[in-house]
Amino acid sequence: MNISFLTLFRIALLILIGGPFNSLILGAAEVESKSNDAYLSKFAPVKAPTPAGLLLQPGDHLAIIGDSITEQKMYSRILETYLTVCVPELKISTRQFGWGGETAEGFLHRMTNDCLRFHPTIATLCFGMNDHRYRAYDEANGQWYRANYAAVAQSIAASGARVVLGSPGCVGKVPGWAADRNITVDDLNLNLCHFRNIDIDIAAQEHIGFADVFWPMLTTGIAARQLYGADYAVSGGDGVHPAWAGHLIMAYAFLKAMGLDGDLGTLTVDLNSGKAAATAGHRVDSFSNNTLTITSSRYPFCAEGPLNKDDSIRSGMTLVPFNAELNRLKLVVTGGSAKSYAVSWGDETRDYTAEQLATGVNLAEDFAANPFSAAFAKVDAAVAEKQKYETRQIKELLHGPEGMADADATEALTEKARQPLVGLVSAAFVPVTHVIKITAK
Repeated sequence: MNISFLTLFRIALLILIGGPFNSLILGAAEVESKSNDAYLSKFAPVKAPTPAGLLLQPGDHLAIIGDSITEQKMYSRILETYLTVCVPELKISTRQFGWGGETAEGFLHRMTNDCLRFHPTIATLCFGMNDHRYRAYDEANGQWYRANYAAVAQSIAASGARVVLGSPGCVGKVPGWAADRNITVDDLNLNLCHFRNIDIDIAAQEHIGFADVFWPMLTTGIAARQLYGADYAVSGGDGVHPAWAGHLIMAYAFLKAMGLDGDLGTLTVDLNSGKAAATAGHRVDSFSNNTLTITSSRYPFCAEGPLNKDDSIRSGMTLVPFNAELNRLKLVVTGGSAKSYAVSWGDETRDYTAEQLATGVNLAEDFAANPFSAAFAKVDAAVAEKQKYETRQIKELLHGPEGMADADATEALTEKARQPLVGLVSAAFVPVTHVIKITAK
């Protein structure tokens, strides 16, 4: 990509004026609330903005952009699977554009060839980890990062797409590739926190969305070690690349930034009248003998696995309010005469008081294994295969001999290979018929 004179001018201007101006803004800003953990006292995270409604639009083409953490195809897979099955009415199509070792400047140079040719209408960005260069913060590097990350956001917005600018995450230990062997984890995280604050400033100045990845990962990392032991690594075994729990936290940050409200449906039963109802995405097939049969064209996000392992999505769900805020399939039961009931859903049974059921219980949170699990797994596996090809499409083919010779022809050919994988995702997403039995105790 040839960077325009205007983009170069903007970068130079930001480098010249960004430092002092930014310091004044950050110095006066409200900071995030903190727990009583003494470790957090050294950090000054500017309060993140609250998302202003749903950013997604029906039929959006979402580009998930970032470095090797994105190329892991884990949080990107959670995002795509969630958007496919939890909000199918939006009909979002998704591509991931992760590239190991990348910085915002690196993506700026390949953006037109690799990403904008596919005409995204909304993009999530996640840079900063490589940009902070695994060293303590210095102003020159901070302004280099600011200028290039702002230029990326501006260029994507100029193409007509909406932008969610994500902060980098945190580190759990000094990675083996850090050049300064005397650097500390605190040095790196203080640098990344400063980058996060810069990101909030960029998002405000560019009037775009912001996803806070850093602060939730840092704070949940502390909480997780207290809950599950010192070996639990939100930021991954190498200190930088998270396992599934960390990627769930990242996905939570981006989904919240997109303004999703997590209401996946409510199933309502009146035991006295023998009537049942369901909200959009779910159809009541029958209700008799306290047994409710429903067919659903919207799934909850399903995740099994241990709660105390950092390679478990289910464990990540215990560290952020993912189920409460993004994954609510509620059952409301009224009109009964008993004080408590057993609710059976699939092969699992849970006990609830009448008061709990009258208020409503979240089936998605309480039933890790449920009637949607098998169908959900098929969609998720198809998403994984599609995203795997998308890495090959960009890194090996568009940047290989074929792409270098004729990028447009290579795009056309690779799109023909990708399209059946898109079709497999759609084919895997089928309505699920399931049964809920409510038994007085």
